[in-house]
Amino acid sequence: MNPKNLLYVLTLALLSLLFTACQQEELMKVKIYETSASGSKLKELMPLPAQQQSKQSIRVKLHPEQKYQRITGIGGSFTESSAYLISQLGEDNQKKIMEAYFGDSGAKYSLTRTHINSCDFSLSQYAYAETPDDYDLKSFDIAHDKKYLIPMIKRAQQVSSDGFGIIASPWTAPPWMKDNNDWVGGKLKDECRESWALYFSKYLSAYKNEGINIWGVTVENEPLGNGNNWESMHYTPKEMTDFVLDYLGPRLASDGWGEIKILGYDQNREHLEEWVDEMYRDETASKFWAGTAVHWYASTFDVFPDALDYAHAKAPDKHIIQSEGCVDAEVPHWRDDAWYWSEEATDWGWDWAPEEDKKYHPKYRPTHRYARDIIGCLNHWVDGWVDWNMVLDRQGGPNWFKNWCVAPVIVDTEADEVYFTPLYYVMSQFSRFIRPGAYRIAMQLEDPDILATAVENPDGSIVLVLFNPGRMDKEIEINLGDKHSHTWIGKQSLQTIIIPS
Repeated sequence: MNPKNLLYVLTLALLSLLFTACQQEELMKVKIYETSASGSKLKELMPLPAQQQSKQSIRVKLHPEQKYQRITGIGGSFTESSAYLISQLGEDNQKKIMEAYFGDSGAKYSLTRTHINSCDFSLSQYAYAETPDDYDLKSFDIAHDKKYLIPMIKRAQQVSSDGFGIIASPWTAPPWMKDNNDWVGGKLKDECRESWALYFSKYLSAYKNEGINIWGVTVENEPLGNGNNWESMHYTPKEMTDFVLDYLGPRLASDGWGEIKILGYDQNREHLEEWVDEMYRDETASKFWAGTAVHWYASTFDVFPDALDYAHAKAPDKHIIQSEGCVDAEVPHWRDDAWYWSEEATDWGWDWAPEEDKKYHPKYRPTHRYARDIIGCLNHWVDGWVDWNMVLDRQGGPNWFKNWCVAPVIVDTEADEVYFTPLYYVMSQFSRFIRPGAYRIAMQLEDPDILATAVENPDGSIVLVLFNPGRMDKEIEINLGDKHSHTWIGKQSLQTIIIPS
């Protein structure tokens, strides 16, 4: 063949290969789901076609070879209030809610929480052993939970294909075990520490007999107290650590509950450092601890990344679980999606925070708060994120203390109506696609105004979550190795991009 013709043929072949490679890059398979202020609710979108792509795109580079924490799960909480409300609805709406939270077509919640004894989101105050001085707990009985709470959990079990973990938390010991003999405040009496440890063991056994296995427990919900409002019991970091080391840990181990995860602290993140310093003060003290639990109520915008990073550095092999967060101190807005995207919500700190802490409690957009916090937590070593009540009524209850809050699902039991707020869809953008056993992976993002996190699921799929809280639409180029795809994310939009294995 003529050398010139050979060169021509080779050039055409090379160009063809380059063209084919570019086509392959553009056709990287992705699925995109979006929830947005413009009205999208887990809406499936198509990647941006090549002819619509610009040179102004923001690049996101994914590095699945660099892995961080293993994800435990994402979900919400079983409370007596939620369970009661669901029981008051018609059967169709009951099915709709349970499928929405636990079914294959819904949010697929994988990590949940419930309360040991009553909490503010109970119909009344109660304990499982209210007989004074019953140190052997002969009167222990979970009959109260069998009316509403246990049926809700069991129904969720029936709906969930993958199952879910449950964290159980006490708000208080029975009053007779406390130095103030009251539901609110006070401390555990020294002579009741052994009985209180036994209480946990009996609870685990009683729930197992109902077909409900508990994944983990926290020692105490909000051990710093809640302003002496509803059920509480106080601990210092040392008191809690000593109780676990000397009583709770040994009791659970001796009773065959050694696999149960014991989580410490269980309150706002701004005090996390002092708690992990005590919990992990030495090898002996830390041996029974599986990790820490935290809440988000210290700020409407600050994730407290330094505190989370500190806790991880202190004990890299321990869990950090966000065990509670909600839109608090607000009555829900009924069928008003726009409110959940508007900067009008206030929290407890708007009125009650000390003056020096007011800066942490400005007005905020509920959807933004959820998206920012989940992304921020995952990017700073949190491996589980649990919302508070799954269902509340139009008042934000029922709540015996009238501590009104918002849940992702609001119901009107008299009219037998259900409202899935935008918060439900924001939660689903994470929980449905980020599965237990996933690992957070490294990523690079060029735009500091876009928030993002990424994981690799056990099935090998890559999940990228993008949040654009700004007022401008933006084009995103997603890079994975030598492949890429494009998406267009609108203002006030949350997108989940799934790249199959």
